[in-house]
Amino acid sequence: MKPIGFWFAHLHQALESSLDHLLAAESLTRRHWQVLNTGASPDEALKPFGDLRETVADLRLRGWINEDGLTEAGRAAHLRLKAKIGEFRSRVTEGISEDEYRTTVDVLERMAANLARE
Repeated sequence: MKPIGFWFAHLHQALESSLDHLLAAESLTRRHWQVLNTGASPDEALKPFGDLRETVADLRLRGWINEDGLTEAGRAAHLRLKAKIGEFRSRVTEGISEDEYRTTVDVLERMAANLARE
């Protein structure tokens, strides 16, 4: 049996790669999705994600966001992408019960908390 670090790294890479591929079909990146998914003013809600000026500028050029947040076109794009992301998440968790998923997340949270105490 391979250790958790192997599976964690493998899963992380697989998730990133698959999500990148899904979004690239619309000439978007994960950062674009994060901006759209906040549904809030891009300047305030996205500080944790770092410098997203280029991403925000691109979404402004597309007419998907303005100074108030998502535009009507942005909300439509968000809903379309949200459905695709939902299908992606369903595919990732196929064959995994809700309890198994919750247990996995709980275990990972506790492991992270254990390391944060060092």
